Amino acid sequence: MRVRQLTAAAAALLLSAGLGGCSDDQGRGPSPAPTRAEPTATTGDVRAADRGAVRDGGTLHWALDGVPATLNVYQRGAGADSALLAHALYPSLFRPDEHGRLVPDPDYLVGAESTPPGQQPQVVTYRLNPQAVWTDGTPLSAADLSAQRAALSGLDPAYRGGPAAGYEAIDSVAQGADPHEVKVTFRRPYAEWRALFGPLYPAAETATPAAFNRALTGTGHLSAGPYELTRYDEDGGRVTVERNPLWWGDRPKTDRIDFLAAPPERRLDALDQGRLDVAPLTAAVDRAVPPPAPSPSAVPSSSPSPSAVPSPSSSGKGGSATAAAPPEAVPEAAVLALRRAESLPGVTVHRAAAPSLTQLTLNAARGPLGDPAVRQAVARAVDRRSIAEAALGPLGLPGAPLGSHLLAGDQEGYRDDSAAIGPADPATLLDGAGWKLMHGGTRTKDGKELALTLLVPGGSATARRTADALAVDLGAFGIAVTTRAVPADTFVPEQLADGDYDLALFSWPAGPSPAVEQRAAYAKPRPDADGTLESRGNYGRSGTEEIDRLFDRAAAELDPAARLDLLQEADVRIWQLGHSVPLYQRPELVGVRTGVVGAGAFGFGWPRFQDVGWSR
Repeated sequence: MRVRQLTAAAAALLLSAGLGGCSDDQGRGPSPAPTRAEPTATTGDVRAADRGAVRDGGTLHWALDGVPATLNVYQRGAGADSALLAHALYPSLFRPDEHGRLVPDPDYLVGAESTPPGQQPQVVTYRLNPQAVWTDGTPLSAADLSAQRAALSGLDPAYRGGPAAGYEAIDSVAQGADPHEVKVTFRRPYAEWRALFGPLYPAAETATPAAFNRALTGTGHLSAGPYELTRYDEDGGRVTVERNPLWWGDRPKTDRIDFLAAPPERRLDALDQGRLDVAPLTAAVDRAVPPPAPSPSAVPSSSPSPSAVPSPSSSGKGGSATAAAPPEAVPEAAVLALRRAESLPGVTVHRAAAPSLTQLTLNAARGPLGDPAVRQAVARAVDRRSIAEAALGPLGLPGAPLGSHLLAGDQEGYRDDSAAIGPADPATLLDGAGWKLMHGGTRTKDGKELALTLLVPGGSATARRTADALAVDLGAFGIAVTTRAVPADTFVPEQLADGDYDLALFSWPAGPSPAVEQRAAYAKPRPDADGTLESRGNYGRSGTEEIDRLFDRAAAELDPAARLDLLQEADVRIWQLGHSVPLYQRPELVGVRTGVVGAGAFGFGWPRFQDVGWSR
């Protein structure tokens, strides 16, 4: 399971690109009536092969942003690289399928069953695989689950990792009928229990605050995956895993995987030079830097065609030449980087829609957006389909718009709830709110213009394309938009948290536990003791008691269909509130060397490392 916290580090990853929504042919009319639909597409794009077609042996080189500060994904210093390595080294009792549904991983779990809805207390009985052992030969047991629950429940402040969703709902963990049976009793019904204990760490790493609080780095730690850690070289930028000799499942195909620190800006060079076999490329493409402009001396004064030597503009989208010829368009740096990736010999670029929901958030605690009618007008004015096409089309992905705040388009239970904002024309809503458009240009009220700031992550080509399209959409209805780009590392703690903006563009992760994991993003802000209204993760700063209750009921609803109904009802209310506008799913681009199978853009899933290797 991924750790769903929008920390500054996570934001740097999530802000790189956007996700999609839907609208009618005009982009502003009502969407079709909400209907539940089974997912029709998958997020993953992975080159798969029968294990018999994968040769035994060899080494694989896989790119990381850097050697992670910890392998414990529940610690504050953890990031995406921590999670990737954890999937090779530690158990997850359940793993997501291509539609985000959690299914038991038979390497670790024979089966699991919860008491039926309405029966109290809720007890989940896990049957652990008797063959599953830590690298010291000790079987996985109730002691491991119990220690992890104690560390993550939030009951003991000495544990500094921060509580993880769901563990606070557990009342007790105990051995069942034999050492391989574990019974987990909940103090209140908890619908998303399958997301717990993934990854699972050995009790030795979680049983005491001292053990849990230390960074999980270096070799010598217990693990229980198809691979074990044999090298952890922070200075050299290398983490090496090799076959676990006690592994009981399918034999890993590759002898060794070297995870190498390769900053995004260097990954295309590393792929080109054969130093990497698997390399995530989303940031490398999205944040590519334009090539330097040629110096004036590079263009001879007698050149008959000065327009053939364009100079990139500051935006990276246009070019200029001498006064003797009109400017010529120059592809933006991101497009050039993608073209280069696609042209690398022996490398395939895999594309997928990531389980991450890009949205336009409206700050209800500031200026005109405090009026629900203005927020609803903004939501109606946004042409989500054209924005998705502008954001994703240059990356070779379909411009699929998104219609839910809580679920990805290919996730089980997804439906487009955008019709909930109603059919009213944005101009009519703004007129009714007192914002008048006299002679074109920007609307005014009481002598003030309807001018909004749009906060975007700096350096992201996808965010810039999205912002440009948003400004056009809103400008058509007399809403002036000024885009403000800020560094990703300050975007959350110094911008979103402070609320110094009107509109903000960023992404939330979409996971298997939306009732718990996404509640904070939409929970009604509460005043502190001094009366200060704290967002506590709700950066739109609007919410209702009804929405809070719907999330709470969904989190406690053990019937899957009833739980989805509650989530979709919450989504409808969020649309009606004008809290935010879902746009599209963040793109995922991964370069994979020819001959490597079992790797690519994983979408909801993660690598099954024992199947990754070289084709015969």
